[in-house]
Amino acid sequence: MKRSFKSLFSFFTESWSELKKVRWPNRKELKNYTLIVLGTIVAVAIYFWVLDIGISAVIEAII
Repeated sequence: MKRSFKSLFSFFTESWSELKKVRWPNRKELKNYTLIVLGTIVAVAIYFWVLDIGISAVIEAII
């Protein structure tokens, strides 16, 4: 039991040490990255929407 607490404490200590090494983005970078992600999500959603309409049209033509 004592060993598990020691390893748990060691885990959190090492995790905190690694988090200190991380270079966190500033506000401008975070905004840009967020806009890129949202833009990509919208583009992929539109792509699949158009693909769905196309496949539906082909299936309707067959049936």
